Amino acid sequence: MDWDHLRIFLAVARAGQMLAAARQLGLDHATVGRRLGALEASLGAKLLERRTTGSELTPAGERLLVHAERVETQMLQAQAALGNVDLALAGTVRIGAPDGFGTYFLASRLGRLAEEHPGLTIQLAPLPRSFSLPKREVDIAVTLQRPAEGRLVARKLTDYSLSVYASRDYLARTGPIDRLADLNGRLLVTYVADLVYSPALDYFEALREIEARRLECASVVGQMEAVRAGAGVGILHDYAARGHEELVPLLPELSFRRAYWLVTHADIHELRRIREVEGFIVAAVRETRHLFVSAPAASAQAEAG
Repeated sequence: MDWDHLRIFLAVARAGQMLAAARQLGLDHATVGRRLGALEASLGAKLLERRTTGSELTPAGERLLVHAERVETQMLQAQAALGNVDLALAGTVRIGAPDGFGTYFLASRLGRLAEEHPGLTIQLAPLPRSFSLPKREVDIAVTLQRPAEGRLVARKLTDYSLSVYASRDYLARTGPIDRLADLNGRLLVTYVADLVYSPALDYFEALREIEARRLECASVVGQMEAVRAGAGVGILHDYAARGHEELVPLLPELSFRRAYWLVTHADIHELRRIREVEGFIVAAVRETRHLFVSAPAASAQAEAG
């Protein structure tokens, strides 16, 4: 059985669409279709039902998927065992991260890694969602909680803090916020409750007694931009908010602490390109750890005047 055909089958099975798989593999749609057809012909079985909405595995395809993933694991283990022979780093590493960490921390730093290793393609997916490592949606995931199951390798990156913020213009327009009760009647910039993908993101439970209107944004980036623009008051990541002078930290007694975890699948953890990217992320966080865990200055609101 041709491994290249199996590799394409795995990509389509995981993406659920031939076009999406073709993009991931760097192939054209017609080539993916031909390779799948050749695989089906060699096995004498239909593996995928092609529909206008995507591709679904047939019962035969479901059975093949189990075996194809075993073959993939063996190939990755062999690559890991032999990979240290090659001093040049090459290949693709996809990183899935929460949109706050991905946008406000990783995106500005990964270019340095790309310059150091021209043969390495780095893909960053900073999205407000969780990623499946077993399905190979990403190679490395930054998560908000340590995974409780699966053949995964996890290490804690750092704790990080969040605080209540508003813009200077907003405070000048609506008045100061000195105590929790001052939030009554304000506009709170919050998440969309039914789109929260982790319980660690449920910050606003602490404000349940406050009678306030809400502007709900599904992403951290959306919340940040709304608060920066003076729309209302929000709970923001301190490491991201400190880069914007127009934002003022409020209510120092009301803060939150969470953690980031770095996770990979055990099958690919020893690949040199994976270890190199992991090491880069860990070192970048370690160098700036004070940004993640220190509390904002309690006197900042007074400076806002």
